[in-house]
Amino acid sequence: MVVGSGMIAKAFSSYASNNEVVIFASGVSNSASTKPSDFHREQELLENTMRLSATGKLIYFSTCSIYDPSLQDSAYVRHKLIMERLVESTAASYTIFRVSNPIGFTSNAHTVLNYFIEHIKTQSHFQVWKHASRNLLDVEDMFTICDNLINNGEYNNNVINIANPANYPVLLIIEMIEKHFKSKGNYALIEKGNSPLIDTSFIESLFPKLQIEFNNTYLPALLQKYFPAL
Repeated sequence: MVVGSGMIAKAFSSYASNNEVVIFASGVSNSASTKPSDFHREQELLENTMRLSATGKLIYFSTCSIYDPSLQDSAYVRHKLIMERLVESTAASYTIFRVSNPIGFTSNAHTVLNYFIEHIKTQSHFQVWKHASRNLLDVEDMFTICDNLINNGEYNNNVINIANPANYPVLLIIEMIEKHFKSKGNYALIEKGNSPLIDTSFIESLFPKLQIEFNNTYLPALLQKYFPAL
C-alpha cells in the first residue's frame, strides 16, 4: 500500500498492491512551511493510516534536516520529530527513514534544485546562504537502498539515515547549475548556513552491492538526468 501521490510515492509504486507494507509518502511538501494546518493534515492522515493498517509494516519518511544546525529548530523539523515519536509509540512494526534531499521528476517548486534552477533560468533574484551545504540523493537510489532494507527483516523498528555520504556546498550546486544551463544566477550572498552532519555508515556497505556510486560526477549526472538542458 502506498499513501501519497508525490515523487517519493511514485518511486515506491511497486508497493501499491503490497498488503504487508504501508509506504507513508504523504507529508508536508514545503519544508519552510510554518502553517499548523499543513502539519495537522499529515498527522491526521498518519494516525488514520496506522489505525486502518494496523497489521502492516509502516514505512515513514522523516528528514535528515534534523542534523543541520541551521534547520533543526524549524517548525518542519520539530513536526517530523513529533511524527517519529508517534510512529514509534503506535505502530507495531515500522521503519523510519530519515532522508536527505531526494532529487527526481517533480513539480514541487520548493525542492532545493527546483528552487535554484527556476531562479537561475528566469534570472530572478534570490538569496544564497553562503555557508550552507545540502545533501542530494537520486530518488531512484533512495528507493533502491530503502527497498533493500525493507525486505531485510533485521531492520524492523529502527530509524535509519538514507543519504549521500557527501554534502554539496550550496555555492557549488549553483555553479554546477549555471554551467549546466549556461546561465548566470542573480543572487546575493547571506552570511548564514551550516552543513548537515549525517552518519551514513549504517548503509555504506550496501552501495557496492546495489551498484550505487557516489563520485564527482554524481551531481552533474543528476542535472542531466532530471533537468536536461534544451
